[in-house]
Amino acid sequence: MSEIRIASRYAKSLIELAQEKGVLEQVNEDMNMFARTLDQNRELKLLMRNPIVKSDKKLAVINALFKGKVNEMTLAFFKIVAQKGRESVLEFIAPEFTKQYNLYKGITTASVTTAMPLTEELRNELGQRLVAQTGQKVELEEKIDPSLIGGFVLRVGDQQIDSSVKYNLSKLRNKFKDNPYINKL
Repeated sequence: MSEIRIASRYAKSLIELAQEKGVLEQVNEDMNMFARTLDQNRELKLLMRNPIVKSDKKLAVINALFKGKVNEMTLAFFKIVAQKGRESVLEFIAPEFTKQYNLYKGITTASVTTAMPLTEELRNELGQRLVAQTGQKVELEEKIDPSLIGGFVLRVGDQQIDSSVKYNLSKLRNKFKDNPYINKL
């Protein structure tokens, strides 16, 4: 079975249990912290993937890092995953949990890339327009790419709006390659 499919099932189970116990928000924060920790620490990610290191050693590392910082239910979840020998799947469970949490809460993630940081006024206006268009809460991820020169690239789900100067210059360059003023023989 693929890791994503396994991660999806574990994430769904954790969401349902957290809802039942009334700690969904805390568990969401815990899983976000776990994902950030894995992203920032290559050695931890490699340790979780390493088949030579025993599950109890990996669980001891997880407990040392997260005990007292995360909800008890999250720690219990990590323990269950480790007992099943699925620690390597934890790196996929955390983002899958976030994806399913956002789906449950009706939150859409939008990514906007600009040449310069957005002002607070532009950020609010963009957020309001996205809420009006999607009908859902919107989490805005901002990225800076100076090569855009100006404008923005907005990505919501599988839709992308590229209104950057870089893109428009590229379109213009392609139009000039196909010169309509030269008579075709």
